[in-house]
Amino acid sequence: MQAIIFDLDGTLVDSAPDIHAAANRMLAGLGAGPLDLETVTHFIGNGIEVLVRRCVEHLQLDLAETEIKSAVRDFSALYAADVATLTRPYPGARALLATLVDRRIPIGLCTNKPEAPARDILKRMSLASFFGVVVGGDTLPCRKPDPAPLLHTAAQLGAHPAQTLYVGDSGIDYQTAQRAGVPFAFFEGGYQRGEIKDFRPDHRISDLLEIAAL
Repeated sequence: MQAIIFDLDGTLVDSAPDIHAAANRMLAGLGAGPLDLETVTHFIGNGIEVLVRRCVEHLQLDLAETEIKSAVRDFSALYAADVATLTRPYPGARALLATLVDRRIPIGLCTNKPEAPARDILKRMSLASFFGVVVGGDTLPCRKPDPAPLLHTAAQLGAHPAQTLYVGDSGIDYQTAQRAGVPFAFFEGGYQRGEIKDFRPDHRISDLLEIAAL
């Protein structure tokens, strides 16, 4: 294996509580909400704009497109100001990354979260030093499930796609890996709810430390 690339939210860190808090502050500014944690968690994975739109649709708010765009900006600012109060690494995350570094396996991050807050979370969780490459949802003109961000991450690590492992927790992550021709390990402890169509991951793990044995 030439490199391992990770998703962030729901894979390496449980960031849902901070995302939930920012979403409810954004909704309060619209005179709406709040939503419960489980509902907001289900909206994570496709980037900020999709999350905001899903919150608005769930509450059946009648907003013009300009108001939705404004809500996206509000959420982004609220979340950027408080990304790590409640966020925590999943058990085994730091130990796994340290093991991979000891084995000289290059590590990358490919997430739909914007790059700046992704880097901020890694820094605050004391995980930043493990990563050679960080690609966020705004690093390139496209985001997952387009394969370009994952392929870009692998290329920056000097790894061939077929010799790279992508670790994620969602159908979006799986689709991205499939389209990129990258083997996929599904983390069962993340945010995916419900079945994923035609789901045949190369590996299933319930504990991040299992990655070290693959």
